[in-house]
Amino acid sequence: MSDTTLYRDRDLYSFVGSRFISSLAIQVQSVAIGWQVYDMERTPLALGLVGLCQFAPMFLLTLPAGDITDRFNQRRVYSLSAGVQAVCSALFLLLSLYRPHSAWMFYAVLVLFGAARGFTGPSGSSLLPFLVPPKRLPKSMAFSSSFFTAATISGPALGGFLYALGPVPVYSLCIAGFVGAALIVTQLGGRRFTPAATEASRAERVAEGVRFVRSRPVVLGAISLDLFAVLLGGATALLPVYARDILHVGPLGLGFLRSAPAAGAFSMAFFLTHWPIKTRVGTKMFAAVAVFGLATIAFGLSVWFPLSLLALFVLGASDMVSVNIRSSLIQLSTPDSMRGRVSSVSMLFIGASNELGEFESGTTAALMGTVPAVVAGGIGTLLVVGLWMKLFPPLSGVNKFTDVAIPA
Repeated sequence: MSDTTLYRDRDLYSFVGSRFISSLAIQVQSVAIGWQVYDMERTPLALGLVGLCQFAPMFLLTLPAGDITDRFNQRRVYSLSAGVQAVCSALFLLLSLYRPHSAWMFYAVLVLFGAARGFTGPSGSSLLPFLVPPKRLPKSMAFSSSFFTAATISGPALGGFLYALGPVPVYSLCIAGFVGAALIVTQLGGRRFTPAATEASRAERVAEGVRFVRSRPVVLGAISLDLFAVLLGGATALLPVYARDILHVGPLGLGFLRSAPAAGAFSMAFFLTHWPIKTRVGTKMFAAVAVFGLATIAFGLSVWFPLSLLALFVLGASDMVSVNIRSSLIQLSTPDSMRGRVSSVSMLFIGASNELGEFESGTTAALMGTVPAVVAGGIGTLLVVGLWMKLFPPLSGVNKFTDVAIPA
């Protein structure tokens, strides 16, 4: 069957559109929840618990979700999990109208939201290789990332503006975004994969995915590098503290702070879409993570709002380089039969580590202060870059993406 028959541009555009509106909803919602929880509790630890409540179910469910994605229609898995996210937004709306004085009910809904994201991550991440031919995958990832980061740019600013009008417009938009994403994905075409019959148990299939990642130094190195960079460089989790207590810019300023990394990522994604990275990809990924660490340190020390925005812009741009290279290396190194499980391992290491990083940042900020916690995270990121270059020489030695590509 020809590529023209298998792959249609409209499927790529529809997929990107669904991820855009769901990502926009997540960003809008995160601004509202972060402000509401911190306003109720007034402690950085409360923001850390926002991340922990999402990380725990994601940690428990992401690997089984990867196996389910490999065995069933990943489009349906994604749609159902997006529907659950819409239900969570509706619950947040009800809680906001009820106006509780304690954040524990918000934490309970965040656990359900994290469980839904545990399924959305692997199913969504494994879809793109089925919608475009392998030779277009790195460029398509940059294209998809540009829209994802566009949502991440506009979402926080939009969330800050809407929250100034009240919780109803915020959470109504989130409900519409998740429902729309669920409906769009059910209509996608593209290449299909029929799993082979197997008598292996779910635990054995999950273990097979973990063994595959461990057996590929390039895949394991890329995933674990990003894990520690995200875990240590979680400055964005403490943005409500910076907005209220350090920079004194209020909810609207928080929206701009949340948008600045995405603005940098969007600019870099636009650049990579037109001028993709072709050589020395391993070295450039390590360099990008090092810049990420330096930008984290600069933001942590800044008390001037424009400088803080610039540092976050550079942080987002460098992170986009790392994400583009890492995602391309992982997808090109993975056979169809393992995409869901490998994506789940990647999401467990990277996606869930965002929430674990929020908990780590909130906890260390409560113990040692907000600024020292952010600066220490940036320094830790630089140390990890140096250590990983020695532990995973095949990763730093990758020259072209074709060096790791396997047949579709």
